Amino acid sequence: MTSPSPQQVTQDYQRFNEGAGLVEAGPRTQVQLTGQDRARFLQGFCTNNLETLEPGNGCEAFVTNLQGKILGHVTIFCGPESLVLETSGNQAERLISHLDRYIIRDDVTLQDQSQAWHQWLIGGQQAAALLDQVCTDNVPSNQLEHCETLVESIAVSVRNVPRSRSPCYSVNCLLEDASRIAEILAAVGIHRCLDETAETCRIEAGFPCYDMDLTENNLPQEADRDRQAISFTKGCYLGQETVARIDALGHVNRKLRGLRFASAEIPAVGSELLVDDKSVAQITSSCYSPGYQAALALALVHRGHDEQGTILAGPAGSATVCTLPFQDPGPTE
Repeated sequence: MTSPSPQQVTQDYQRFNEGAGLVEAGPRTQVQLTGQDRARFLQGFCTNNLETLEPGNGCEAFVTNLQGKILGHVTIFCGPESLVLETSGNQAERLISHLDRYIIRDDVTLQDQSQAWHQWLIGGQQAAALLDQVCTDNVPSNQLEHCETLVESIAVSVRNVPRSRSPCYSVNCLLEDASRIAEILAAVGIHRCLDETAETCRIEAGFPCYDMDLTENNLPQEADRDRQAISFTKGCYLGQETVARIDALGHVNRKLRGLRFASAEIPAVGSELLVDDKSVAQITSSCYSPGYQAALALALVHRGHDEQGTILAGPAGSATVCTLPFQDPGPTE
């Protein structure tokens, strides 16, 4: 398989940011909770407050174990009769196994919907207007809002997701409807893009991918998404004591940060970066960004070296530490 040309990479990047681009989302985990006790039950196992959720709303959260370590970084979508936990692929067994052991008398059913659903990702400043042309309902305007709607006569779920700095939507449909949905979207001017375009935009947005950027070895505050994913005023949940203690102490020993490299050479995931020959960071995701015309990465950076503007040395050259999301570099030439 031939590599895409630099012109195609740049063109698709522009479409996914400034126009309207379509990519395969790849494997996604979708765990559905039903039953009258679903919200009260899940409230006891995640870091964000679900009591304020109403149908059509969503939130970001960490599912934590007894030690406060991350078992899942999820987006939770509230429907009239269900909650859906979405995260990176191949996480359903882990999440269901963890939650199921605590169901005793609760009216809660856990169901893995991952294989039944296909997800398209649509990004760009024109994405909402073009989606509105084919959906029977207006697409949600705020992040993590979602709606159940029809594209022609096909039932889909449209979610406003934080996986790009530009507006970004996931369109979820049954697997057998995926090809037809793509045809309908293409007909209104939503262009098919290289799938790797979405990964570049995810990294620029600083949105972590579980089992890549975060694992069960991480604490929630290491993701540096307290505002988006952690409530420090909600009731008790599994692992809360550790999360609260870190908040009281005021720091963790490393945080997820962005790295902007001085060259276009993409550094390998797992590469270490140095200060005075001492390892102070490890790359978890990396890409080439046409917007920056440089390689970018997400990395876990040790405290004391994680401030904006810190220069680190790596195998692909020097890199500047950036807080997330990366600042918008402006229109691509």
